[in-house]
This record gives sequence, C-alpha cells and structure tokens, in this order.
Amino acid sequence: MITAVVSISLDGVIQAPGGADEDTRGGFAHGGWATAYGDEVMAREMGVGRGEPRALLFGRRTYESFYAVWPNQPEPNPFTQVLNKAPKYVASTTLAEPLPWMNSTLIEGYVPEAVARLKAESDMIILGSGALVRSLLPHGLIDQFVLLIHPIVLGSGVRLFAHEGPFGAFELVKSVPTTTGVIIATYRTRANG
Repeated sequence: MITAVVSISLDGVIQAPGGADEDTRGGFAHGGWATAYGDEVMAREMGVGRGEPRALLFGRRTYESFYAVWPNQPEPNPFTQVLNKAPKYVASTTLAEPLPWMNSTLIEGYVPEAVARLKAESDMIILGSGALVRSLLPHGLIDQFVLLIHPIVLGSGVRLFAHEGPFGAFELVKSVPTTTGVIIATYRTRANG
C-alpha cells in the first residue's frame, strides 16, 4: 500500500507548507503556511514515534527539503529518529548515488515501474512530493491519501491535483479534527470508481 500524506489548503495548494524559503517557484510568497497549525492531535494522528519506520518515498525537492532540516535537529525528538531510520527512496533525474541522508536510495529507471516493484515489497509513505504523487496517480499506485486540510485559502501556488488528470474515486475512511481547525482526512481508493 502506498499512502500519500499531504498538507493542503482549502483551495488545494500544497506548495511550501513548512517554511518561507522552502519553495518560492512562481514567486510563491506564502511559504510556511502550515506551521502555525500543529498540535498534539496532529502529532498523535501522524503516528510520531510509533513502531518501526515504514519506507518513505520522496520526490527530489521534498527529499532535499527534509534532509536540510531533520537530520540536524537536536535530540531527543521523535521526528529525526523516525526519518533517519526509515528506508528512503528518491525519484529524481538530477541526483546521483550516493545520496547524503542515511538509508536513502535513488530510484532507477521508469519511476512508476520501479515504484510498483517497491510497493510489492513493502508499504510506503509519500510525504508531500506533489509532482511524484501526480506522476503515480495515472498508474493506480496511490492507495490512500491522508490529507491535512488546513483552514486557509492561499489563492496561488502549486496544487496537489493537475487541472487535467486521471479520474479517481476515493472513500472517506477516517476524519479527525485538530484543535487548530485542521481536518485530517483519510481517503482510500474505491474499487470500480
């Protein structure tokens, strides 16, 4: 199973939720829009510090963004431990082995085929990585979305779904409101949508 975990605004924007300089493509000036919404409910629902780390699947931009922050955070903190220990697979046409973050592997070949092989071996989580998510959707490789829907309209920025993309039907299997107004909604693919 592949689960895509994505912070998203009410108008579908996923660009730069974590910091002002995270992704300024297209002159995007609202970076860091999600940071004020974290709370204990969100931390609990995201499973911080629970069990063995699942494999992570990243696009290049998100991988580099995470690598720039998490391995260097002061200990103890459950995010760094989980992220460092997890196997990380990176889709990129510009990076080369060896990748700098421990337990990281560059995906080689046609990404949807390589991801399908990895999916057959273990469950995986995609964190952010909108371009990667959009590239896997037409191949039916995303089984579940966990959308952290933030109560904010940004008006511009990169959106999760392309204007012209594949049809997909999902069913809501869980929703949890946080104390800050974020709705954590879990959607699974619906067979014969």
